Parts: sequence; C-alpha cells; structure tokens
Amino acid sequence: MANTATNGAKHSKGTREEWRAARLELLAAEKEHTRRGDELARRRQELPWVRVDKPYQFDTEAGSASLADLFQGRSQLLVYHFMLGPDYKAGCPSCSAIADGFNGFTVHLANHDVSLTAVSRAPLAKVQAYKRRMGWSFPWASSFGTDFNYDFGVAITEQQQRSGVGEYNFAAQDERAIAQSGGGAIGGAIAAGVGVDWPTFFRERPGMSAFALEDGVIYHTYSTYARGLDGLWGMYQWLDRTPKGRNETGLWWRRHDEYDQR
Repeated sequence: MANTATNGAKHSKGTREEWRAARLELLAAEKEHTRRGDELARRRQELPWVRVDKPYQFDTEAGSASLADLFQGRSQLLVYHFMLGPDYKAGCPSCSAIADGFNGFTVHLANHDVSLTAVSRAPLAKVQAYKRRMGWSFPWASSFGTDFNYDFGVAITEQQQRSGVGEYNFAAQDERAIAQSGGGAIGGAIAAGVGVDWPTFFRERPGMSAFALEDGVIYHTYSTYARGLDGLWGMYQWLDRTPKGRNETGLWWRRHDEYDQR
C-alpha cells in the first residue's frame, strides 16, 4: 500500500483486498480488547465495598439531601465529580463535554436500578445557573461547605496546594509545582475560560465514584480519575473511530454553546 500525505500526516492507501486483510488483523485485536474490557468490568464489580459513615449533606433543587437521598430510591448511585468550584464563573469545558451525554442516558440507568448525579463544590445557585445555560436536566447537587469532594479525591485545599502535599488518581503529586507551572498554554486558557487563575482552577479535579445502598447502609464501591474518565467522554469514543482520531491540536474542545464564537 502506498503512503500519501494528508494535512501533514501520512496515511496508507491501497486496494479493497489490502484493506480487508488489515481490517481482519485489527478485528482480532479489537476482540481481545473487548474481552479484556469485560474482565476489567468484572474486577471493578469484585472490589470490596467500603462503608460510608460520614453524614454528608448536599444542596439540591428539592432542598437539603443526604447521600442516601441522592440514590432516589434505587440501590446504586453514580456520581460525576464535576469541576465547578466556588470561585468558577463557568464549569470546566472538559467536564461539560462529558456531561453533555448525561441527559440521554439517565433514564436508561434508572431502569437498571442506578441513579446518576453530578456533584460540585460551587453553591447551588451557581450550579443551577450553569445548568440552565447548558440546557441540562440531569440531577446536580452542591457539596459546598462539606468534605465530600476532599474525601473522594477530587479537591485539595489552598494549604495543601501551598505545602506541595497532595494526591490525585491514587498517586502523590507535588501540588506546589503544579500550581506554579501555570498549567501551560492549554491549562491557562481553560482556567481563564472559567474565570479563575490556574491554581484556583486546579484545586478542583475531575472524577467519578460509585456507591451501593444495602440494608440502609451506603458503601463506596469504585472511583476513577484522569484518563479513567475517557470512556465516559462520548465524543472520544466516536473520534477514536474516525480516520484522523482525536485531532487534539490546541484548545480543540469547547462548551457546546461556544463553537460558533471562534
């Protein structure tokens, strides 16, 4: 197969027979990847459940709610830790891109005994204002003034940031060095887009956590962060199947109401 340049990248071109042979080879790898994914799902479900005894309280559209209330009568709860801090003027654009898919599948999750809610540290009024802007209807609670985000690894304090001691994605990291880095061109632009400086922006972290409710007791069953969220980012799954992939050049994703502003 011959290689030809397209937009600076080399892409092979060939006959239908050559394509089919290469596709069958890839298919074998894809099937193995699927089997591995099934095995990982099984291992997630086999993680030990950890009892949650702290009485977290959240602000919701229906009023004050406990963690148990967020289950909405179901036995399983998925929480997306949405980066909307108390000082943010808008939600994180990456979290916003992920959350764009929530409206469509909350009803399907509900019919599998699963409730989904986003949780952010911003006060409820700020959460509701951004939710209206984005046109979303999924549940979204405020954990403002609580330890919830800190306890589940998606927020650090200013003191932690100044001291340099912190952990994210189950690994220690130098928070002071990260804050002083300014986030680079992309991170700085994202922080500016939510109306804060980089250190303030990065005191919030993205993640998701799963919980179970059994015999009146809540258990924490799973959490994932960083690249572990890729599978929840719907557009990634589509882009990974396009000829040019994610095409991540510059600030290539935005909130859905901002693309026409370029």
